[in-house]
Amino acid sequence: MELAETGGDVLGALARMARGAVHGEGECGCGPEEVRVLANREDGAVVRHGGLVAKAHAPGTEDAPHAARLALAAHPDLGGILLPPVPGPRSGRIGDRPVTVWPYGPPVDPGDPDAAPWEEAARLLALLHRTPPPADPALPAMRAPAKAALAVGRMLRTAPDHPAAATVLAAWRTVTDDGGSGPGGGGTRAYLCHGDFHLGQLVRDFRGAWRLIDVDDAGLGDPAWDLARPAAWFAAGLLPADVWARFLGAYEEAGGPATGADPWARLDLPARALTVQTAALALAKSAAEERALDEVEAVMIDTCARITVSRTAPASAASS
Repeated sequence: MELAETGGDVLGALARMARGAVHGEGECGCGPEEVRVLANREDGAVVRHGGLVAKAHAPGTEDAPHAARLALAAHPDLGGILLPPVPGPRSGRIGDRPVTVWPYGPPVDPGDPDAAPWEEAARLLALLHRTPPPADPALPAMRAPAKAALAVGRMLRTAPDHPAAATVLAAWRTVTDDGGSGPGGGGTRAYLCHGDFHLGQLVRDFRGAWRLIDVDDAGLGDPAWDLARPAAWFAAGLLPADVWARFLGAYEEAGGPATGADPWARLDLPARALTVQTAALALAKSAAEERALDEVEAVMIDTCARITVSRTAPASAASS
């Protein structure tokens, strides 16, 4: 999307804030690749201008948890793990959306899956999980379990009559029946967690090292939820077994606490929840766009069906 298309809306205001953060009142000599919209979603809009990006966070973002998460990103103990925000008075608001400014970093190239930094991502997650949580300010719970529940709620509001909605709900019940819908994500010791890990949450810093970005869902909780998305992709057949083995092996070699002798004893419930979350969002988005499910979305629906069968078949057999 070109910035000229944004007019006076959130993206236009964000573009002006990004330009001001880089140039102040001076003239701009940045090229078109350096001035563009990087994301435009309800939960986050991001505009790049030169070496900085400005992000408008979700409407209604609560001030105290937001401030705690920003402080976490800037904490010196996390300097080699999380990309820190740009220091100084560069933040602001657009309506009820807080705006923050960050260094621009090149992301993972979606066109080169063989070069995806799975091992580097795993090591960063392990380091994050091993870092003692700072005492001040107090961190909120990480939002991964809540996001799964919100996705199901969105599906029920926007696509309740979709033929696959019942399949997704049946898989969701296997999660809630196992206690996976609460904010703690399982009641284990609280670790520092990213809360929404996927490869899109990685960029290179100015030295070329990979760093995690987007702390909007970060907080304290069960670190198994940070491994849930790749685990769900592996279980669905979307992530090759060798890639999953590399990711999990790198995480465990780096001392990550989310797994033990049997990784799936910890990962099964979060992976089921992320499968349901992905499927629920797929139904909501396809209904809003009045289109059929694409191939990947259909795979996640099929995986929901397999989850339901695998979790209910033993009970059914016992009662017959």
